[in-house]
Amino acid sequence: MCTLALAWQMFPDDPVVVAANRDEQRDRPSEPPHRSGTDPEIVAPRDTRAGGTWIGYNDAGLFVGVTNRWVDGLRSGRSRGLLVDDALHESDARSAARLVEQSVADHDYAGFNLVVADRTAAYLFEWDGRLGASQLDPGVHVVVNSGAALGGGGAVVDAFFAPDDPALADRATEQAANARAVRAALTPEPGESADSWLDRGANVVADHDYGVCIHEDDFGTRSSSLIRLGRKDAEYRFAAGPPCETAYESVGDTDESQV
Repeated sequence: MCTLALAWQMFPDDPVVVAANRDEQRDRPSEPPHRSGTDPEIVAPRDTRAGGTWIGYNDAGLFVGVTNRWVDGLRSGRSRGLLVDDALHESDARSAARLVEQSVADHDYAGFNLVVADRTAAYLFEWDGRLGASQLDPGVHVVVNSGAALGGGGAVVDAFFAPDDPALADRATEQAANARAVRAALTPEPGESADSWLDRGANVVADHDYGVCIHEDDFGTRSSSLIRLGRKDAEYRFAAGPPCETAYESVGDTDESQV
């Protein structure tokens, strides 16, 4: 998944709201979101090649999502999707953050940007051979392969980097501009509800003017997720294809969430 927009603590009844696109090789097999487990119950899609997932939440109100990070020279001994799955078994964002830190110490991973969030805390982890961790402020945050545009306090804090691969340098610059544009477009409007924000988010991640719905020969936007974790319920809408041409379908609501 290459674009993740998180509105954290921007809506009183819905502290975690996400609009995200997954970009991947077209022949990589996966399963749509489904419920699994009981302690906690997890709602997430599945990468059937390497295992794990790239995005999801659990019934404790914890959200976890990952994007690739464009870095070279890292040996990948374990799927990043398994790290997301491990984190989703935790009870809250703080314990998930500790798990990420320990897992990076214990395993070799390819580069990643990883977000964990619940109603009380949110973190961005950036792994490029060294682990960077940022505790996020309330705001809209947009994460892409080349870094993140972090909101909060009415300002945007750039957390982008220039890849070592010259072939990716121009794409990284373009991604940074796209992330800033997505964040600006998804700044909540006065009195806006989380549902309205998600509807706008669906339009933004499907709009080619923002550059986050990708169409290439063997690679592109394979799916899109809209997630709302409220204090009393949760919602997941999933498009099993590029959102510019694929309708979102409800994965099912979770009542009386512990968010």
